[in-house]
Amino acid sequence: MALKPRIAVYPGTFDPITLGHLDVLRRASRLFDRVIVAVAPSDSKNPLFPLEERLIMAREACKGMGKIRVRSLDGLTVEFARKQKAVAIIRGLRKFSDFEFEFDLAHANRLMAPEIETVVLMPSQDQFVTSSTFVKDIARHKLSQAAAFVPRCVLPRLKKRLGSA
Repeated sequence: MALKPRIAVYPGTFDPITLGHLDVLRRASRLFDRVIVAVAPSDSKNPLFPLEERLIMAREACKGMGKIRVRSLDGLTVEFARKQKAVAIIRGLRKFSDFEFEFDLAHANRLMAPEIETVVLMPSQDQFVTSSTFVKDIARHKLSQAAAFVPRCVLPRLKKRLGSA
């Protein structure tokens, strides 16, 4: 009898995807047979990029990472994870101030889907400050400085959205 693949879902807005996200993905791909990047619409966050463009950037950034798939997330993350037959939801934890939110979210997810574990991964030390918000703030002032925090495919799109900063 063949073992069923261990699938994890890594949800987020990915507005835009960063090197920090990719670092967490690499770590997750060592633990799971497949990791699904679940790009959320997140209209409440007022994303800079439309969902379709965020999906394209995530797919380009993950090209060559054989265990990674990119999909659009619709509805609750735990319901999406169930449909994907995932055993885990991946969350990135960069700093202590993220902990309370992630703690509450993990417990809420456990109440709704006790069969799906939340796995929290910390990025490499050089990616601790990297967040999509941080990248957008830097890019608004000096686009060239944002290059150190995003995959190569993201920079031209930031330039197009923000103008040449």
